[in-house]
Amino acid sequence: MKKTLNSKENKVLLEMLYQLRASSGLRQSDLADLLNVPQSFISKIESGERRIDFIELREILKCLRSDIIEFLTEFENKINAGRK
Repeated sequence: MKKTLNSKENKVLLEMLYQLRASSGLRQSDLADLLNVPQSFISKIESGERRIDFIELREILKCLRSDIIEFLTEFENKINAGRK
């Protein structure tokens, strides 16, 4: 399996998380407070410096009041749109 850090899929994921946070009207520090983590945790995720696992993704989406199934469906649609 190839490394995914610089993959299209990872870039789409990071952009989607950033857009979701921004459209929720939250600053990085606001989301960090909700997650009880330092602001740098969010910054490192959004910049691609830090990977997140599925459990962390689920917690972030819960704080952003986003349904994980809808998020994953949108992610798949964005990934597959470039392959057609």
